[in-house]
Order: sequence, then structure tokens, then C-alpha cells
Amino acid sequence: MAEISIIGSGHMARGLARAFLRAGRAVQILGRDGRRTRDLVESLGPGATGGITGAPLEGGLVFLAIPYAEVHNAVLELGDGLEGRVVVDVTNTVDVATFDGLLTPLGLSAAEQLAEMLRGRAEVVKAFNTVLAATLETGSVAGEHLDVFIAGDSEDAKEKVSALAAHAGMRPIDTGPLRRARELEAIMLTVYGLQVNPEHENFAWDTALRILP
Repeated sequence: MAEISIIGSGHMARGLARAFLRAGRAVQILGRDGRRTRDLVESLGPGATGGITGAPLEGGLVFLAIPYAEVHNAVLELGDGLEGRVVVDVTNTVDVATFDGLLTPLGLSAAEQLAEMLRGRAEVVKAFNTVLAATLETGSVAGEHLDVFIAGDSEDAKEKVSALAAHAGMRPIDTGPLRRARELEAIMLTVYGLQVNPEHENFAWDTALRILP
């Protein structure tokens, strides 16, 4: 039985799965594209299982590694299966058509919208949205560990996510209540802008945000 369920089968799902497998945790991958999900699971090897979104969830921690625009439908598909679990929102809301704005309403984060959708049926934690997929695969940048910024209203839920990040070799940093997700999402507008700016040749989606020391 997997301890962690990851919704999605793209680059972020792969990165998260590899990080958690390194920590010795079993992962369940659920995606809409059966073939893509199967290929991902097979590439991950022992400890990974898969299925179609809507299948019974195994993990007490559920990671939404899908685009922001797909979250609402995913929550509907997962339905009562989310009851009593910790749902980790890793989405970013940068408008990738322009890299010049966020898709969320002013003064509201995707994580807060998710919490409103769930209406107390599950605890919502914002985490891992500031960690890029490529860096999760390698586990570090330039030999340095990754920082994972975490926000949520449940201390118990944040502790579970923090412990997982620490076991995967990363440093969890508690940034406060769920409303701090607004800043965690907004900062990625700058990060994404640097990644796609041709004047910054050293940024190639394998950089990281860190607090020193």
C-alpha cells in the first residue's frame, strides 16, 4: 500500500516520485492518460504503482502535480476519496502564455481556492511549488540541498509534509498559514521570467530558491 498518492503523470509528478522513492516511500501515480502513466510507473521501478485518476487513493498524503486549470476537475473526480487526507497543492499559477501575470484572482492563492473547494473534508498544504521538477529528480543544485517552502493552517498536516521533505534530503521551511501561499505562488512569476529570458543563459529550469545559511 502506497503512503503517497500523486495526481498527474508529467515532469513534476516524476520529480516528486523520484524524490519520495529515494526516501524509501512507496508512491501511487494516478493520471488521466493511461499509457503515459504506465510508462512513468515502469520508469520509476520498485515502489511505484499506478492507475487512472478516480481510482481509489492509497496515500494519506495526496499531491496535486497537475496544472492549475485542472485542479477543479481533479477534485471532482477524486470526490470523497480525499476525505480526511492531507492534500498538497504544488501548482503554480503563472500565466505561461505571457509570463507576465498570475491566473488567480487578486489577493487569492490557488491553495486557498482548493481549501474552499474541499470545505474542510481534507487539510490543504502548499508546498513544493518553488522546487522545479528537474531539481527534484537530482535532489540538489550545485551540490546544495533543496529548500521546500510550506504553508498551511494545520500544524499536523504541515509536520507530515515537512517530515517527508526532510527524509527526501530537502530542508522544509514553514512559512506560516495557508494565506502565505499567495506569496509562494507570486514569487514564481519572477523565477519563471528568469528561466525564459534569453539574457539569462545560466537559467535552464534547473535552478533553486534557497534561504542562507
